[in-house]
Amino acid sequence: MDSIKVMIIDDSAVTRKLLTDILSKSPRIEVVGTALDPYIAADKINKLRPDVLTLDVEMPRMDGLTFLKKLMAQAPLPVIMVSSFTDRGAKATLRALEYGAVDFLLKPSYQDSASMDEFADALVEKIIMASRFRVKRGIASQIVFDEKPAGIPIDRKFTADIIIPKKDPLEIKVSSEKVIAIGASTGGTEVIDQILANLPDTLPGIVITQHMPEKFTTAFASRVNEKSAITVREAKDGDRLYRGMAFIAPGGKHMLLRADSSGYRIEINDGPPVNRHKPSVDVLFRSVSLAAGTAALGIICTGMGDDGAVGLLEMKQAGGVTMAQDEESSVIYGMPNEAKKRGAVDMERNVQGIIEYIKTFNG
Repeated sequence: MDSIKVMIIDDSAVTRKLLTDILSKSPRIEVVGTALDPYIAADKINKLRPDVLTLDVEMPRMDGLTFLKKLMAQAPLPVIMVSSFTDRGAKATLRALEYGAVDFLLKPSYQDSASMDEFADALVEKIIMASRFRVKRGIASQIVFDEKPAGIPIDRKFTADIIIPKKDPLEIKVSSEKVIAIGASTGGTEVIDQILANLPDTLPGIVITQHMPEKFTTAFASRVNEKSAITVREAKDGDRLYRGMAFIAPGGKHMLLRADSSGYRIEINDGPPVNRHKPSVDVLFRSVSLAAGTAALGIICTGMGDDGAVGLLEMKQAGGVTMAQDEESSVIYGMPNEAKKRGAVDMERNVQGIIEYIKTFNG
């Protein structure tokens, strides 16, 4: 098997060395070059022909976003953004995903060994994943992932049971008010953006878990809200869910939907990661199955792994309608495919098909 050739573009010598050291430990990856700014990078890309780039946002002479737009227009390659944990970095990274970047990672805390180990595992995993993408004019085409990429350690996985116990749907008194639940991971930001921007404000409330860290979900909710007729917010504990509203789970916390005599409310939970994710789609979907039952529509979109597959099956078993993004329109068909293999999916649709179906889910 040929090694994956990677180029690192970052103005920080410390970061360039860190990324090089991490990636050089993988037998599947070869760091063929580094560059401290896009002008140097452009020359090296032509000579070294890397398979994947890592790219910083803020750099001298030309910022990462400007370089990314030029790259995707002239010589597209899979790009992973390596971003700072700041409000500005979050907004720029979301813009980079819109321009065609495959995925992103937050720069780790150099003083926290656990953070460093987690970053290293994620970086290798995302490089391997990105190498399988075919990028054309700023858009990464879909690819099926049935398993975690080889060579990545699989940590202990908690199920949704650790956050919210499973119950027999026949024993639960649920709300009759309709609700829509959406879960996504890699590639999901642009899908969710497109869906919400094309919905009227007369629809039932929407709850969304997108795998993203803190600050990024704040910026994401704000960006989508500017484009949408519905009100889009990052969720807070105790929020009430009404028609014409969408709540996005806050990064680093689980979001649950609860039913009471007044309708639906949001509960935010700071428990352990589920399926190695926090927020977890399984947690949201299970809570929706228990709160809404037959009144729920569950939609699982593009993303790697299996988070959400079990929860979507529980929504179906509780009488809800379930849908998966189809293979052709998914950046990564992992999460939808896992749900499909479990028998959790009533129907598959592309993004436009999802939008059109949601518009009919009104009552």
